Amino acid sequence: MPEHISDAEKGRNTVNSSPHIDSTPQAEFVVVSLKSAVATITLNRPDVLNAINDQMRAELIAAFEWADASVAVKAVVLTGEGRGFCSGGDVGGMKERLSAPSGKVAFNGWRRQKSTHKGVAAIYGLTKPVIAAMNGAAFGLGLDMALACDFIIAAKGAKMAMSFVKRGLVSDGGGMYFLPRRVGLVKAKELILTGRTIEAEEALGISLVDRVADSERLLFEAQQWAEELSQGSPAAIALTKAILNQTFESSADQIFALGREAQAICYTTEEHRSSVEQFLNKSK
Repeated sequence: MPEHISDAEKGRNTVNSSPHIDSTPQAEFVVVSLKSAVATITLNRPDVLNAINDQMRAELIAAFEWADASVAVKAVVLTGEGRGFCSGGDVGGMKERLSAPSGKVAFNGWRRQKSTHKGVAAIYGLTKPVIAAMNGAAFGLGLDMALACDFIIAAKGAKMAMSFVKRGLVSDGGGMYFLPRRVGLVKAKELILTGRTIEAEEALGISLVDRVADSERLLFEAQQWAEELSQGSPAAIALTKAILNQTFESSADQIFALGREAQAICYTTEEHRSSVEQFLNKSK
């Protein structure tokens, strides 16, 4: 490829940007598989503990957009290849960014942040349940991405840290939004301001993760859990997630209004009609 093409553009060329919604997308740094309606999306740069570069970010966005559109997918498991879940942003990429002319550093960073937030939003806003299977180290942006998932199951001994402060940065992948909702404001401040590393067992105790599993069973248990979460009506699940994600910023009246609108939609679904008919037939 010509040298002037950006990493993000290379990623768009690597991933089939318009795959048939029921065929898994193919990419270099993000591997997708589908079994029993559960899509497993695997970050695949194990030599750098799955650090995120521009190409991986583009491929990850494409994978989640595919999962959202595919009728064959009912839930998603996000995990990493090798020893790590995700070690955060690629430090090599950071060096490259700083070598740009000083007048462009901020603007280039702003554009890259937009791409980062698009990726996190694709995870957080997925209309289907998402579980992070944290198989190893989750630092910085890697931990932010795990926090954007609905649930986190971590391997015993897995290490994690909000390590941004150690790079002279703020948590830029949504951690300042997601972490207080999991562990409370004071604990979130302590973890972010110190950047200290904790292990899965401590994380479970403060509700940073939801479950801990043996390494060899982690992916199996995550996929089984994803199957359990995906048994309900797709419409009801999607609408419920969308409303719950607004709960902390909304008044009770606003949530009631959203609930009314969502319920009106659910009344029209085949799953609701079928459930009522089955109940009535049993009663007869």
